[in-house]
Amino acid sequence: MPTIEEAIQQPKFSSPGHRAQVNIIYTAAVLNQVTNRQLKPFGISLQQFNILRILRGRGSNPVTIKLLTQRMLDKMSNASRLVDKLKDKGLVIREECSEDRRRVDIVITKAGLELIEKASRAVEQARLNHFENLTNEEADQLSKLLDKLRGGA
Repeated sequence: MPTIEEAIQQPKFSSPGHRAQVNIIYTAAVLNQVTNRQLKPFGISLQQFNILRILRGRGSNPVTIKLLTQRMLDKMSNASRLVDKLKDKGLVIREECSEDRRRVDIVITKAGLELIEKASRAVEQARLNHFENLTNEEADQLSKLLDKLRGGA
């Protein structure tokens, strides 16, 4: 396994914090690329996968675009546009709320549930392959350190 210095061919960093920041960004990009490769056969993006997982977790309870935006991992994504693409694929339904016509509710379809189950299995297998290098204790420690780092954001 190459070090971050070897991976990006940079012999040194200005500080350990700088090295850690670059390492996190690079590693996130690698993990995203792996996940995108797993999702390609299903015809969905990582952001669409995230929306479908949120919807699956809500069961039959409708979700608003606002809630999706709040819960998405990628805060820069356009949730409304992503939902439109999922609707075009028959994976979600957009319904006007009967109590508030300005509100639009999003619900996952049966086809969406079937797709997210298959896609989730593929993504989970890739995660297992990548994280086999870490013990459960190391994964917990990494998560705690990342939580601590985000505390300053």
